[in-house]
Amino acid sequence: MKAVEMPKMGDTMEEGKILRWLKKEGEPVKRGEPLAEVETDKVNIEIEAFASGVLRKILVPEGGSAPIGTGWLCRRTTAGKRG
Repeated sequence: MKAVEMPKMGDTMEEGKILRWLKKEGEPVKRGEPLAEVETDKVNIEIEAFASGVLRKILVPEGGSAPIGTGWLCRRTTAGKRG
């Protein structure tokens, strides 16, 4: 499994707040598919999957925040896929 880090969406962003999970633990995820709605200091945005796989564990619940670079979910990549 690989921990997926909270991406930096702007120069002033220090953390992101999970407003809503769009996928559940155990669900397959395709690259480019929305995972969660995240609130930053300037905007609410849907964060997309960077790789295909399975969402194994949500590390930050809805309403929780994660600093940039901190793991917020764990996924298993699909065999033969990178990411």
